[in-house]
Amino acid sequence: MSSLDPREPMVFDLRELGRRAGSMMEVDRTVPAPADLGGGVAVVPPGSEIDLRLRFEAVVEGVLVSGTAAVTVVGECARCLDRVEWDETVPFSELFLHEPGPEEEELPVLDGEYLDLEPVVRDAVVLALPLAPLCRADCPGLCVECGARLADDPSHTHDRMDPRWAALAGVETTEKED
Repeated sequence: MSSLDPREPMVFDLRELGRRAGSMMEVDRTVPAPADLGGGVAVVPPGSEIDLRLRFEAVVEGVLVSGTAAVTVVGECARCLDRVEWDETVPFSELFLHEPGPEEEELPVLDGEYLDLEPVVRDAVVLALPLAPLCRADCPGLCVECGARLADDPSHTHDRMDPRWAALAGVETTEKED
């Protein structure tokens, strides 16, 4: 008896595939994104669509799952803090074993005739997300002095004196004529 709920969106029933090595089935499925898919400043919003294109192949050891997960990512630019949104298609591949392997192997194991793809999709998507997304590659960011968006005013500057020379700011210089 399986402990997985076949009604969960990322749980797949493999009875049609069978255990004969070489058999294969392809599945396209759109599922809602689970919570906490991403981290930092780039995330896949919970409940947004994940388009899965999957290929299940029976092999001697178990089932090889390969495919892609297409998601929409939202976040903020790491330089200017503007909202960014883009589509990301992430490839992945994972072998699910029929029986647990040696202790040093950390491969997932089939639960009867079912497998849960959520941990695999989560790992693939989270690892594909950038740590510091940008609104554009040449984003100038924000002014470190006042926080102004440098893209709005490229000539933005501040008169700032090196504190080591501040004591000389009030000294006037005079030039001698020869």
